[in-house]
Amino acid sequence: MLPVRFRDQVVPRVAGSVLPYGNGRSYGDSCLNNGGTLLATRGLDRFLAFDPSTGLIRCEAGVLLSEILSLTVGYGWFLPVTPGTRLITVGGAIANDVHGKNHHLAGTFGHQVTCLELVRGSGERVLCSATDRADLFAATIGGLGLTGLITWAEFRLKRIANPYVQVERIRFDSLDGFFDLALGAEREREYTVAWIDCLATGRHLGRGIYMAGTHAAPTCDGAPRAPGRTLSVPFDPPVSLIAGPTLKTFNELFYRKQFRRVQTGLEHYAPFFYPLDGIDQWNRIYGPKGFLQYQSVVPMALGRDVTREMLQCIARSGQGSFLSVLKVFGDRPPAGLLSFPRPGVTLALDFPFKGPSTLRLFDTLDALVAQVGGAIYPAKDARMSPALFASGYPRLDEFRRHLDPVFSSSFWRRVTEDVA
Repeated sequence: MLPVRFRDQVVPRVAGSVLPYGNGRSYGDSCLNNGGTLLATRGLDRFLAFDPSTGLIRCEAGVLLSEILSLTVGYGWFLPVTPGTRLITVGGAIANDVHGKNHHLAGTFGHQVTCLELVRGSGERVLCSATDRADLFAATIGGLGLTGLITWAEFRLKRIANPYVQVERIRFDSLDGFFDLALGAEREREYTVAWIDCLATGRHLGRGIYMAGTHAAPTCDGAPRAPGRTLSVPFDPPVSLIAGPTLKTFNELFYRKQFRRVQTGLEHYAPFFYPLDGIDQWNRIYGPKGFLQYQSVVPMALGRDVTREMLQCIARSGQGSFLSVLKVFGDRPPAGLLSFPRPGVTLALDFPFKGPSTLRLFDTLDALVAQVGGAIYPAKDARMSPALFASGYPRLDEFRRHLDPVFSSSFWRRVTEDVA
């Protein structure tokens, strides 16, 4: 892959295929283009317009979400949807149609975009919105950078009174406890997500901590300070620190650190939304072999049973995950033709890579997801089969009509290789 950093909003003429590359935070190969050229879009870093009275913002595709927050929070505006890291570009947020803790209320990032400009491989510049070239707009949202180069986008921010979040954490002792919380009062909570102890078994299978948050009121007592200096993992350990007895201890301590069943408090937005951004090079804790993430979504009607089966398989394998996140997506239809979020239950897990045994576990999880019509998240995938991709994205043929022949990726070639 040859990275080409550029300032001009054009697609350079090069041999082979090209792919936009933002800040490289996708976990798999959706942002890679082996044998081709990457367009390093961080050079597209200008703010084009911002109205502090309405929260409407327009910026180039290489602007980071963190840079938007630095500009807008002081004016009383926050990102309408944000994933678990603010270190991604606006173009990447659209191309992967990222979601956050408020999907049940706001949908995805793509739902917030009012319009964008797309440069095709031919040099054609296309203004896209829900009413203007709506078909190409829907293909570009969640389109993994394969419809062309997003140069700028416009979207509306969310009004806030201050940088703080009123947080409630509730400890639950089983998977049923999670669903009681998630389905009982989720609509009353602005942001929701749960950490799961995926090594727990028996009657404690699926135990964890449910986290809910709401932007703080204009007057709030005991406002905490903004986070200080970012920590860092300074070296590469010879083996994974997240494995075996160490992982079991981590999970037990994390579950037990909350002494009361319900704990409330006021937090700055950064640790609530972006806990891993506070640890530079956190991926080093997985050792030289690294890790794979597995994120799936399954239909709500079967979500409880399938999630239980998945957790049982993981517990039996002994290949648990410390970063295990469970959430219920809302009923809003997908914003893009290849958008991952859809009504259902989503489970995201990080696994230290152990070679064939990890891949066998993933194959088992794949079978559970496929048999109920679920899907795997492309932004976090490194080994999904063409068959599973096709079954999980029923609008794939419609999307193909909007592919730009100049654009491709390692991911796209891998998951469409055997698909007619």
